[in-house]
Order: sequence, then structure tokens, then C-alpha cells
Amino acid sequence: MRKRVLGATLVAAGIALHALPAAADKLDDVVSRLDKIEKKDTALKNENAALRARLKKHDDAAIKNATPAKPGATPVLATRVPTPAPALVAPEIDANGHGFFEHKKGNPLTFYTPGGEITGYGNIDVSVDDTTKALYSNINNTGLNGPGASEPLPVGNFGWMPAISSNSSYLGVRGFQRVPNFPFNFVYQMEVGFAVATQPGTRESNSNLSNGVNGALFNRNTYIGFANPEFGAIKIGKTTAPYERSTGGFNPFAGEIGNMHVIMSNSGGDNRVEFGGRLDHSIWYESPTIGGFQWNALFSPGQNRATINDNIPAGEGNCTGGNDPTSGGNLPVTCGDGSFGNAVSTSLSYTNGPLYITAAYERHFGVNRQSDIAAEYGIANSGLFTNASSCFQTLGFAQASFGGTFAPGTQAASNFLRLCNEDVGDEDAFKVAALYTFSTKTTVGGIFERMHRYIPADLQFQNERSRDSTWLFVTQELTPNDSMSFGWAHAFNTPGDPGQHNSASLTTTLGLGGFILPTDGVGVFASPQDNSADMLTANYKHKFGSNLTWYTAVAATINGPTSHFDLGAGGHGVTTDAHSAFDATGGLASNPHIWTGPILAGVSTGLQWRF
Repeated sequence: MRKRVLGATLVAAGIALHALPAAADKLDDVVSRLDKIEKKDTALKNENAALRARLKKHDDAAIKNATPAKPGATPVLATRVPTPAPALVAPEIDANGHGFFEHKKGNPLTFYTPGGEITGYGNIDVSVDDTTKALYSNINNTGLNGPGASEPLPVGNFGWMPAISSNSSYLGVRGFQRVPNFPFNFVYQMEVGFAVATQPGTRESNSNLSNGVNGALFNRNTYIGFANPEFGAIKIGKTTAPYERSTGGFNPFAGEIGNMHVIMSNSGGDNRVEFGGRLDHSIWYESPTIGGFQWNALFSPGQNRATINDNIPAGEGNCTGGNDPTSGGNLPVTCGDGSFGNAVSTSLSYTNGPLYITAAYERHFGVNRQSDIAAEYGIANSGLFTNASSCFQTLGFAQASFGGTFAPGTQAASNFLRLCNEDVGDEDAFKVAALYTFSTKTTVGGIFERMHRYIPADLQFQNERSRDSTWLFVTQELTPNDSMSFGWAHAFNTPGDPGQHNSASLTTTLGLGGFILPTDGVGVFASPQDNSADMLTANYKHKFGSNLTWYTAVAATINGPTSHFDLGAGGHGVTTDAHSAFDATGGLASNPHIWTGPILAGVSTGLQWRF
């Protein structure tokens, strides 16, 4: 009977019986499913009836309990108010009415925090370069490694070499938080540098090994402090020093091969920029701008256990000044190639519309350069030292290695010890600079800088750190999105030179008791040399938007006969220096050969995304 009724129902629904499965078990399955549907439908009808009854009861009660309308008034119909949806949980609101990480209008990377704000920022810069270490084969091969010597010409690639370079790329956050019942805001910044095209890790070249990890949190400008618009800010952490920050706007080639720091603030003429870097474990003050004037001052304690600063500072992984104890070619193995103790840095600037003027000063106390003396006596190239840490230990190794030459009581031993102990002295730098932007969108700027090393007169023959330098640049805005810049830097001659491998062509004993270098038969180096240099650079920039820029730069460094300035120091990821590939593995075993006098040149094109 059930099947006949089902069949009639299906026929009424327009489904032919012959369309059903022929097997009985198939039909029973269909019947079972229809029974379940029928039962569920009945349950839903019962629920709807109960719901209608409850609603009617609710409406009747509302009508019964309603207040009678006044005569002549329009009757008010009773209505059923629907049950409201569950309320959304509101975010935490601070005293200023902002929720945590609520976006601040007008800046895509600024967000509110309870009582403050936090902003993200960054810079990504990658370029394709082609550079040469010796344009027109210009090198100095008349010194120790000149014609007829064991190394008459540089070893390795001194010709054109292509490269992909990651340049001054970084990410960071900065922000502030209001402090209740306190006139200053708490301020902070955390910044990390990274390389786009290379692996993160310790930085090593054929003349330097650093334990600092590029890409480690937070290896760049990072601090905490308090700030007030009326009183200024005091901060503690690590930062680019005021001396360098004062002239940041004078460098339209920042991060490029023609960066002004190839020569400016670079006393030694190599990849390190002694007065253009970051100072760790520092505390500094930034004044507000008053009448156009603004003042910054910084102090960095040396934290060095040694009185001559040849230890690694407490709490650090590197020698101060950027050279590790295992830096290539710097024996004895100590912080003896530019490590210093305390440091101070300050700047004063004045701004009036298109005019900007600044003066800045920085001093490094007790700079240890004892490795220069060891190199001049032929000790650093002997390959015999693995654990020397003072002039006395170095002298002991020399006495054991060279017999009577350095025997106790000899003039050579006495002279070495005296000069070695004297080769720890202060170094400072002073500069004045001015910049002006004309109505024609032309910006012109210039810097005069004087660097000085304070050592006795009998060490001036190896003093390459006292030097004057100049920088002149001009930038012309062609359109709102296009500009061109030209720059010229000049390094003047120095009082002396420690001798850079193939440049030791000077032979004088300078009252050193007739001492002869054991390894090459030449007297201690002196300095009627020419280690001046010039750098010429130009670039073209095109903006695709407010923060994306394409640039192309060309640059050349023209070294004097005993000079060895590079291309790229001060921010470019791949530097082009005067080192040859001979013994250039880096670290303790390295003995990098520097070929002075080259003309280095290159072209670079890249993209910079700043936000």
C-alpha cells in the first residue's frame, strides 16, 4: 500500500515509476528517506506553531498593559521588538579615544598605541654595478713590490668586474608614549639593517673581520629616551653620531659608489670611515630649534679594560672603531688598528629658509695604532705571531725571532718599544658646512673638514691621519620627479704614511740607530710622499612616486702615488678597493696587499624604495 501511495505521489510530482531503481532494496531505501523527511517536516510545523503561540501571548500582554491613549490622540499600536544581535566587543580605548593599533589617518604606517603612537619605516636599495680597480692600468708598482720583486703586479682581478650590491637597506619602528604626570614623552626606536642580495652573517673582507651580524636585531640606530618639544630629548643606545648627522643633507649620493664618504671623514683612505659612523653604548642630547639654531651632543664611554684601549670594550663583540682583533694583516693580534676609548661628538646648526649652516666636532680618545709600528719594523709580515697583546710581548717575539737585531739593550729594541708605546693618541675631526637652495631649484653645498692625530714629533713620519678634506656638490631639479647631481671631493696630503705594501719607496732611519728591516733591507718608512686624492661623481634620479626612485651614478677616485682611497665606502654594499687577491682570505691568516695610486672607476644603476 505504501509503495502504491508513493508511486502515485511520484507520478503526481512528474517522476515516472520506471525512472526508479528496479531493485526492491533500492525502493525501500527511498521510502526510508521519505519517512525521515516527513518526520522532520512534522517537527518543524510543531515548532512554528509553538513560536506563533508565544508571540501571540507576548502581543496580547503588550496590548493589555499598554497605557490608554488620551482622547483625540492617535492610537499607538503595540509592536514586537526583535531580540538584538550579540554586541561586538569594543577595542580597548585610551584616554584620547583611540584603540590599540588603530590606524592614524594621513600616514599609512602610523598606528595608535595606548597613550602614544608607533610608526614603521624602511629603505630598500639594490643596484647593479660595474667597476674597475685600475682604470688605464694605473697603479703604483715602483715600491717594495715593484718591477723585479716577487709580486711585480697585483694578483687577481683589477679590471672591470660586475656586481649586484645591497646598499644601506634597513627596517625599523619608532614611536612615543605619554607618561602620566610627567612633562616628557617616552620615546623609542628599533632599527635593523639587512642585505637584499647576500646572506646575513658576520662581515668579512680581505682586510677586516667583524663579529657584528648584518640583519641581527637591532644592529642599527636603536634607543630609548625622553623627549619634550620645549626642552628637547635625551636618549641612550646606539646612533649615528651628531658629527655625521649634521651634514646628511650634503650627500645626494648616499649609498652609491660616489658617496662623499669615500674621502670625507675618512682619515686612512680605505673602506672604513672613522668619523662618519655609528657610536655604540652612547647617551646624547638633542635640543629644540630656537631661533633657527639646534644643538646636539653625545658621549660614548669606552668601556675598555686596557689603559691603551687594545681590548674589546666590555659588552661588545668588536673593537671600537670597527676592527676586530683578527682583522686581516693587523698583527700583533690586538685592537691595535684604530680602537679607541671614550668618544664625544657635537654639532650646532642654523636654518633660515633655504639656508643651512653647521659646524661639528668629534674626538676619539686614546686611539691605538700600534699595528702600524709593527708593520714598519717588518714584524707584522713575519707570520710568527699568534697571541701578542702588547708592545712588550711583540718585542719579545721579535727578540726571539731576529736574534741580535732586537737583542735586549740594542738601539733597535729601544726605538721599537718607545715608538710602539707612543703610538696611542687622540684623534679628532672638525668641519664647517653651508648649503643653499635657490629659487631655480638649484641646491649648492660645501664642506671643509680638518682631521688630526695627536702624537709626538718622532712619529709624524707615519701619521696619515692628520688630513684636510673638502667636498662640493650641486643638485639641479629638472622636473618634480627628475634631478641631476654632481660632486667633487679632495683629500689633501698628510704629514706621513705608515707604508702600504708597494708604496714603501722611502728609505730613512730617522735616528733609529741605523736599524734595517729584517725582511726587505729597507729603512723605516718616511714621507715626502703624495697621498692626496680626488673623487668625481654624478648621478641622475627619477621618482616613480613619492617613495620609489631609480638612479644611475658614475664615479671615479683618482689616487696619488701612495694613496689608496676606494669607491663605495660609507654605505655601498660592494666596495671597490685597492687590495689584490694575494693572501686576501680575511681574518688572522690574511696579509692583504694594497696597491696604491690606482684610478678606480665605475657605473651603477639601481632602485631605492623608501617608506
